[in-house]
Amino acid sequence: MRFISPKVDYAFKKIFGSEQSKEILISFLNAIVYGEEKIIQSLTIVNPYNPGQVITLKDTYLDVKAVLADGSIVVIEMQIARVSAFSKRVIYNLSKAYTNQLGIGEDYLSLTPVIAVTITDFILFNQTPNVISKFLFQETTEKFPYPDSELQLMFIELPKFQKILSELNSLSDKWIYFIKQAATLDEIPEILGEISEIKLALNIANQAKMTGEELEVVDRRSMVLQDEKGRLTYAREEGKAEGKAEGRLQQTIALVMRLLKKRFGEIPAAIISQVEGLALSDLESLTEEIFDFQSLPDLENWLKGR
Repeated sequence: MRFISPKVDYAFKKIFGSEQSKEILISFLNAIVYGEEKIIQSLTIVNPYNPGQVITLKDTYLDVKAVLADGSIVVIEMQIARVSAFSKRVIYNLSKAYTNQLGIGEDYLSLTPVIAVTITDFILFNQTPNVISKFLFQETTEKFPYPDSELQLMFIELPKFQKILSELNSLSDKWIYFIKQAATLDEIPEILGEISEIKLALNIANQAKMTGEELEVVDRRSMVLQDEKGRLTYAREEGKAEGKAEGRLQQTIALVMRLLKKRFGEIPAAIISQVEGLALSDLESLTEEIFDFQSLPDLENWLKGR
């Protein structure tokens, strides 16, 4: 038995946002948002993924959006790779979901609360070891909430979750384990299967029950996301390498200039400009050649050969 990874946004949409996913989504949200209290009894999934619908790489509506019985809106998003201004994008999506409730001329009184649940496959907050973080509007000193505050941000950082199957105690533990580790399972573990909604989620994620077309799209999307994550990692590594090289270059230039001033006094601006334009290898050679120069003309002749 093999399962698609819920961390791939297309698979996440199929598992949590299909017509048959209501009980799955209710269980997940009660566990994560409401501390495992059964606050949500019913909800409506907006723009659901239908079994006969194959999402293409061009589709952008991959978040899962639900309206609760009291009118509150919940938007759930899975994000594999960290992108530029990601934190701002989360705020933008939350604000958009809130303001889009109103049509032209409609009253603010009709606005309902919005909760954004963002699941990341990277660490977003180094300030805390907590897997789940929650943000609300509140006064900074006395910590009392803003009146009629109806916007909430919740984050689940998967890399911080390190529990194994035998350590899963709470319902939230089991849901987070499912999202992070489903693709590594070859059967439904008893500790997960005892939760009917997680068992249903695993059955939806079962590759044997998916069409070839669906599997192909999920596989291609997974490769696209992994490639993007790889590009970001490569860019960071290249940036670090370039930063180290640039730092070494600047240090060597500073060393050469100190040696030249110590040997010849004030150095003309034209020579300084030439020295600063040298490659690192030439600068390193110059640190040794300096002591053979008898005068600035000797240095100028050496620079002409570079």
